[in-house]
Amino acid sequence: MLGVLLVSAAWVSPSFKKVSLFNGKDLSGWKVYGTEKWYVENGELVCESGPDKQYGYLATDKPYKDFDLTLEFKLEANGNSGVFIRSTIEGTKVSGWQVEVAPPNHDTGGIYESYGRGWLEKIPDEKEKYLKPTDWNKMRIRVKGDQVTTWLNGQQMVDLKDEKIGAGNGSIALQIHDGGGIKVRWRKLMVEEI
Repeated sequence: MLGVLLVSAAWVSPSFKKVSLFNGKDLSGWKVYGTEKWYVENGELVCESGPDKQYGYLATDKPYKDFDLTLEFKLEANGNSGVFIRSTIEGTKVSGWQVEVAPPNHDTGGIYESYGRGWLEKIPDEKEKYLKPTDWNKMRIRVKGDQVTTWLNGQQMVDLKDEKIGAGNGSIALQIHDGGGIKVRWRKLMVEEI
């Protein structure tokens, strides 16, 4: 009887696997919002301020509800950016939650709600040291139900439970902030649905 239960439990457990969100060649699987620049260079995804110096987004065609996302980013120039979760975009107005990607001492890994409550959780000063301002950084974002956990270079930054996030639906999106002079490189964008 126990053997049967174990076999049954194994049978109903879904097998998840990581898939790449970026093919290293073009923007297949993504949609550009706004007039800022999104392009591929040397197998890396690059976002750069355009002449309008406005907000811009690159969102997955597919929505993601519960997932574990890993990626690497490198800040160039200003580097004020972010990774949106469960987000919807109209024009350049986004509804959703941003895991901050920003220059030193600006809360990389913190969670901000755009056009809503603002900062939900900033990063304590002692965690600012984990950001490598001139090198590649590895970020992990795990979203399951109403819980969001973020890591930067292997260090946990935020572990937040929030009902509103739990009810959210939408895409994963990369952001370029308004103001101009911003450039960020991205690579190794891997997601596992959970």
